Amino acid sequence: MKIHEYQARNLLASYGIPVPAGKMIEAIDAAAPAFKAATAGQGSPLAVIKAQVHAGGRGKAGFVKLVKTAEDAEAAARFMLTTRMKSPQTPPEGLEVNKLLVAAGVDIAERNGGGREEYYLAITTDRTTRRNILIASREGGVDIEQVAHDNPSAIIKEPLHPIMGLEPFVARRVAFALGFKGKQVSQAVAIMLALGKLFVEKDCSLAEINPLIITPPTPDQPDGRVLAIDAKFNFDDNGLFRHKDIEAMFDPSEENHAEMRARKFGLSYIALDGNIGCLVNGAGLAMATMDTIKLCGGEPANFLDVGGSASEEAVTEAFSIILSDKHVKGVLVNIFGGIMRCDVIAQGIINAARGFRNADGTSGFKVPLVVRLEGTNVAAGRKLLEDARKDIPTMQAATDLGDGAAKVCAAVKNR
Repeated sequence: MKIHEYQARNLLASYGIPVPAGKMIEAIDAAAPAFKAATAGQGSPLAVIKAQVHAGGRGKAGFVKLVKTAEDAEAAARFMLTTRMKSPQTPPEGLEVNKLLVAAGVDIAERNGGGREEYYLAITTDRTTRRNILIASREGGVDIEQVAHDNPSAIIKEPLHPIMGLEPFVARRVAFALGFKGKQVSQAVAIMLALGKLFVEKDCSLAEINPLIITPPTPDQPDGRVLAIDAKFNFDDNGLFRHKDIEAMFDPSEENHAEMRARKFGLSYIALDGNIGCLVNGAGLAMATMDTIKLCGGEPANFLDVGGSASEEAVTEAFSIILSDKHVKGVLVNIFGGIMRCDVIAQGIINAARGFRNADGTSGFKVPLVVRLEGTNVAAGRKLLEDARKDIPTMQAATDLGDGAAKVCAAVKNR
């Protein structure tokens, strides 16, 4: 599960991590009051308006704006709330923006040698070592992915102790490696330790601060102040039952409609960019199915795992979800009948295909449907599929996964 930046900031603040003042708004006329509240006490008012969407690339898309007056804040809000945001991380049609963060602007200290004092800090899970890991870099900001690609030596990685978590001496070592000095070190260490505690206690899969910055020195703070001015969190869905406060932050408007619908029916569905729908029982088998489709020259349109039962109701709903994607030109069903017999599964697929209702109100399966069955009573299941072809002409059986992938790719190519 993902949350918005304004929610992430509130979560950081609840763990004692300093963040600039800010407020979430949902209306254009709320921008000016929010600007005045965020900049109260500033000698020279400055605020940042940020679109709240679950996608990156906001700044380069024009959906992060610095403003110096209430009028500019309102103009920025009007643009963002009435324009779909398009970036490399959004669908081609862009995303509708419904929420904005209006936050106090912060001056960032200049770094000796050029650039600004911006850092990257994150904790996630390293699947290779099967340990949580702290990732940090002096090159924070919008191009951190490019830094990791072009200059991997600029990325610091420190595995966390499986029991103790992020230990203070490790955090201090990272702080010195990043170049923090004086009181900056203790501030950075406190932020890292708090982030490590948050990561574990809230069952995060990613806890990211980007950028972590240093403000210019002042008489009261000659070393400047270390602040978190942007954050991103992902949470383990399987741990949400322990965190009702996190679960309450879920924003369904930011989720794929088909994925939300699948979740209600106990189906695991992820939309992709291809044109061949996949209906499979078992996550590993689903991955193998998608790989085989690609080997045959096709492009999978989705990952969909109906689970171990593959009941008629589950298959019917799965077909409906798959074909709600207008790009789908064919469907490959790949079922292994273990506890559930193949003849029972085949009959369920046949009944679902016969009774399927299309979006235009008509009945019947109109796109090519290739079914591969294996397991208990497979011969009886295949015979049922063959006999049903007279009234489901778009359906054909496959002998194995390779045969099924080849048939569906050929059928889609010929359409």
